[in-house]
Amino acid sequence: MEFEVRAVARHVRMSPQKVRLVIDQVRGRDALEALTLLKFMPQRAAKPVHKVIASAVANAEENFGMNREDLYIDRIFADGAPTRRWRRFGARGRFKPILKRTSHITVVLKEYGEE
Repeated sequence: MEFEVRAVARHVRMSPQKVRLVIDQVRGRDALEALTLLKFMPQRAAKPVHKVIASAVANAEENFGMNREDLYIDRIFADGAPTRRWRRFGARGRFKPILKRTSHITVVLKEYGEE
């Protein structure tokens, strides 16, 4: 029987493009290795990604009784969430739109040894 453990962070106030740069570094790695790597990354997006992976590991341990050393990141992705539109007034009565982008981060963990 194959288990998938999921964790989702919704409406993270960061553009999906910036989150994907961090996500690409940890895709396919061991969960604990990814957490260690994210702890020392300078990008601002590393903190919410770290939080989601840690939540998925905790879900696996508490809800499914899996061993945290055997977990790896099977799928991880960042999708676009609703964009908050803002404005700044410009010259000659115009205004400049400002897009405050948000993203949804999803992590799926699996256990080694399952085929």
